[in-house]
Amino acid sequence: MAKCDHVKRDLLFGRQSRQCAVLFATSLWLAGCATVVPRTPPQIAPPVVQTPTESKPPLASELPRDVGRHRVALLVPMTGTNAGVGQAIANAANMAVLETGGQNLRVTIYDTANGPGAAAQKALVEGNQLILGPLLAEDVRSVAPIARAAHVPVVSFTNDSSIGGNGVWAMGFAPDQAINRVVSFAAEKGMTKIAGLAPNGLYGQRAATALLRATENAGGQVVSVQNYDHTAPSRLAAVSRLKQGSPFDAVLVADQGKDAVILAPLIRKSGAVSAHILGTELWNVDHGLGQSSALRGAWYASVSDALYAQLATKYRARFGKAPPRLASLGFDAVLLATNISRDWKSGAGFPVNKLTDKGGFVGIDGVFRFTKDGVAERSLQVNEITATGTKIVSPAPQSLGN
Repeated sequence: MAKCDHVKRDLLFGRQSRQCAVLFATSLWLAGCATVVPRTPPQIAPPVVQTPTESKPPLASELPRDVGRHRVALLVPMTGTNAGVGQAIANAANMAVLETGGQNLRVTIYDTANGPGAAAQKALVEGNQLILGPLLAEDVRSVAPIARAAHVPVVSFTNDSSIGGNGVWAMGFAPDQAINRVVSFAAEKGMTKIAGLAPNGLYGQRAATALLRATENAGGQVVSVQNYDHTAPSRLAAVSRLKQGSPFDAVLVADQGKDAVILAPLIRKSGAVSAHILGTELWNVDHGLGQSSALRGAWYASVSDALYAQLATKYRARFGKAPPRLASLGFDAVLLATNISRDWKSGAGFPVNKLTDKGGFVGIDGVFRFTKDGVAERSLQVNEITATGTKIVSPAPQSLGN
């Protein structure tokens, strides 16, 4: 996962006719049928991993047009530190193109490792009317003004909600939504006095703010939030300070699963034996948390993994290894673009208004919709850690309401 983000769907609910088509296509995919490919195999543009030359962003009127297919750029790191995640997102995106037939979209991959701004400029010069990606928040900030000048929307993979709006959409798994879901669930179970442990840094600050808002919305009270560095003395001191304050029913560990494995025993040894431990969406990528007896019974919220497990199986069969959890974003982004392409007139710009359809969309990661602020609002489930894995204690809602 990249530090700044703490890394860290042809599926539309809005119209009945589309919903039927989506459910049919999805059922075929889930049944394990062969890849849906037209009689003439779709021509998927190969990855473009060269370093784009510097140039001014073109005006919207200057962008070339493709009358056959809509041009979509996928901006991800194909080299460098985050190449593994970027390649997996690209692989999953190509799987989605194949699954949907690939007739309406021409997806081209641009490497952001050597400069996200330059990659965006190259994509715009080549006529792309929609940008999927980049992965990192700082890369999105570099791409956004360039794309905005050309009136091309950016559907990014970052989980940083602050970058949403003004032509940019954040599709990543927002931490504040997961915190709100698990705190609300805990409140339903009678836990209204909540404490928090959060690492120093931007993610910890935002997690603490989200905890305060979620607890207030649930009618509870945050009794204490303690910060720490990722060192043994700092963690121990934070837990000690937490215990010295008012008693609490539950404690949110706003950190990665591997850090929760370290902190949970300290919480129990401090005397907070009965306090329920809560986690964030980051725990969903850490397997084997149940090996820690102190974490068994802990709750955390996440997107559903039911369809992702099937995507992972197909991915492993095709590429010979398991994908990172974020690969689903590439698949769902292409499904989203394919769906909206039905209302995308040939030679015209991407119909941005379709992104905020109140009915929302559904994909590998379940139901989601974009808010007016440019953030993906998601339907989340609550999981409980067990000795053998996890179990769902509160399923993800099938819709997002009004």
